[in-house]
Amino acid sequence: MSNPAIEALAASGLEHTITRHGRVRSLAEAAAARGVEPRDLIKTMVVRRAEGDHLLALVPGDRTISWPKLRALLGVSRLSMPDAAVALEITGFERGTITPFGTKTTLPVVADERIRGRAISIGAGEHGVAATLDGDALLAHFDATVADITEPQT
Repeated sequence: MSNPAIEALAASGLEHTITRHGRVRSLAEAAAARGVEPRDLIKTMVVRRAEGDHLLALVPGDRTISWPKLRALLGVSRLSMPDAAVALEITGFERGTITPFGTKTTLPVVADERIRGRAISIGAGEHGVAATLDGDALLAHFDATVADITEPQT
């Protein structure tokens, strides 16, 4: 069975390591299985700006999107997250496996500034499969808009 995320990673030329650890029940379990701190595990979230206009937000595992910060950055008054079926249709990945690599639709990437300057672990298109790579290389590859878009997880 092919995995478009792993294929896109391989084609990207980015140095990375694939980790396969099986299903996990929480972010903390995923971080432990990947041998990283929760802050180094990057969540990829589909955000709806307007009908038919979506983007990907990259968020450190120990943080959550700050909707006021993201709205201000994008210059919009309203944002939402699409339901799981719409996210699957747009990306080709189920929730919990979404990654910017190999999406069905090319989407703009907005990333939290805390991804800079360190190695990160990001989902690789299947449950229990992740890629570890340099955060700066990831941001450059996707020409991501980088800003403070998160707040601590409560």
